[in-house]
Amino acid sequence: MRVLLTISYDGTSYVGWQRQKNGISVQEVIENCIEKLTGENCVLTASGRTDSGVHALGQAAHFDTDANIPADKFYLALNTILPDDIKITQSKEVDASFHARYGAKEKTYEYTYYLSEVKIPIFERFATRESFLDVEKMRAAGELLIGEHDFKCFLSTGSSIKTTVRTIYRLTVTRVENLVKIRVTGNGFLYNMVRIIAGTLVAVSSGKLTLDQIKTALKTGDRELVGKTAPAKGLCLLDVKYI
Repeated sequence: MRVLLTISYDGTSYVGWQRQKNGISVQEVIENCIEKLTGENCVLTASGRTDSGVHALGQAAHFDTDANIPADKFYLALNTILPDDIKITQSKEVDASFHARYGAKEKTYEYTYYLSEVKIPIFERFATRESFLDVEKMRAAGELLIGEHDFKCFLSTGSSIKTTVRTIYRLTVTRVENLVKIRVTGNGFLYNMVRIIAGTLVAVSSGKLTLDQIKTALKTGDRELVGKTAPAKGLCLLDVKYI
């Protein structure tokens, strides 16, 4: 049977989702736990990679198994042996044709800033510090990105991909007390795209970038016209939808 897992993890201690030679990945930890439970050498296929230090509340990944464990109980069994910073929040059986990566219709990411003149330890693990952010300016910049665009300027330099056209369905900037959250939903994202969007909105907030520069960047694909890549720790994959 094919099993779909919904996964939550704190990415601080990992080199990212995908197995790598230079450190422990989230994928490796879960695959090792599946092998302990089933005796099978399973391969997890995720909705997409997350980088070193990036977190997730709703990563999705599937694997195939002949184990007798009911699909809807797999998460309970795995959670007994997974570390505290990786947990499965749901498991269910899906059709054999289901594919966690190619079947994804929407992904939602959230980038979090906290406002403070000094570092606050309780926020440092999951948010990036700024002393001030102009939320209204950030919203105006975010509105320019909604819709289908060539997001080449929001792709990390040196990356190679067939097409840089993506569609952003929703982009919101909200502030609750000293937390500012940028939430972005789209049909897919380029490498570091959301982190560059976050850095760009901050640059607009501070006056380092203008709305006209963003418009020009979208037209020309010039990476130099948008903001820096925001730190990984503020980014979280919230949700993946397949319908």
